[in-house]
Amino acid sequence: MSKPHLRLSGVHRHYGEGERLVRVLEAADLTVESGELVALVAPSGAGKSTLLHLCGLLESPQSGEIEIVGQPTSRLGDRARTQLRRSTVGYVYQFHHLLPEFTALENVVMPQLIAGVEQKAAEARAMELLDLLGVAPRASHRPAELSGGEQQRIAIARAAANHPRVILADEPTGNLDPETSDLVFEALKDLIKNEGAAALIATHNHDLARRADRIVTLKGGLVVPHTL
Repeated sequence: MSKPHLRLSGVHRHYGEGERLVRVLEAADLTVESGELVALVAPSGAGKSTLLHLCGLLESPQSGEIEIVGQPTSRLGDRARTQLRRSTVGYVYQFHHLLPEFTALENVVMPQLIAGVEQKAAEARAMELLDLLGVAPRASHRPAELSGGEQQRIAIARAAANHPRVILADEPTGNLDPETSDLVFEALKDLIKNEGAAALIATHNHDLARRADRIVTLKGGLVVPHTL
């Protein structure tokens, strides 16, 4: 039986000490399988970004284990964590963060070149993703020439460029109008299913969250099922 792409076991994360101690996660468990999209819905300040940072190996827990595609990470050094993150995790932010001087195609090609992929193969992969996300006709346009929805779909393509096993998204439709949010979320969902990635998406949009495979929230430092 294959291992889950993402697993958190007994994860503790707190900040400060003494009277200023803030306990964000207390023995938190979470498993996300290949091809599964999990929506994370919780109030501001509940720890959604902390949870995403832990899953993306941008932060380390005080205790507990985070496994990425079966690889325990608690004993990894900074360099090994960085290498694992680059090779297995894709991150989609609320703002697209595309490089303004490069075209849509070049923005998706670049992370592949950094990873050592040859130019022709990188361009083929980029066009495949842009086509899947419905923005292939905009490949030669720079970010300033694109709509907000197009920019965000290209940011999703960039996050998926190196075949990540885990995709994390922090309010990926937060800056978009409802109709465009629907388009971007469906494009992201299709991509996750097509790529077989495990996805954890933080969102305040309950309508979109209901389209996920399941919904979780943060309560008392635990990751628990949530019904909207």
